Amino acid sequence: MATIPESDAVDIYLGLGSNLDAERHIAAGFEALRRQFGEVSCSPVYRSAAVGFSGADFLNAAARIRSDWSVGRLKDWLTELENRHGRDRSQPKFSDRSLDIDILLHGDKVGEYDGLVLPREEILEYAHVLKPLADLAPGLCHPVSGRSFAEHWREFTGDRSIEPCIID
Repeated sequence: MATIPESDAVDIYLGLGSNLDAERHIAAGFEALRRQFGEVSCSPVYRSAAVGFSGADFLNAAARIRSDWSVGRLKDWLTELENRHGRDRSQPKFSDRSLDIDILLHGDKVGEYDGLVLPREEILEYAHVLKPLADLAPGLCHPVSGRSFAEHWREFTGDRSIEPCIID
């Protein structure tokens, strides 16, 4: 009997955000992830004020997928998904978003991969990134600090002004 090699698939954590027709775009983002990757674990959705500019509130969530895709391949696919949902890349970094999906963690990668620094620094900087991730994977440890995301949330001293939001 031939030995079947173990899959190269890893757990990948994504951050989703939108402040333009946000409920529709967040739901569509989760659905696109399910169609492409199968099972998707999702955090609760949170509402928070726009960061870095005056704009409508954002809805944010985290998702876990399992895939053997490289960082570059996933980044390209997510960029195309955002584009299909009307993402305007001519705007400044801090601006309205129809759909924004960031790779937060890709397995245990630490460093720069295909132009992305992993783990994403924003995880520990913003409540709208950390709280959904801590809800989704409380026992998972940050690959640099070695501490769980639940611990990081408990000790988070930044602005905690986020609130749970139910979407259809």
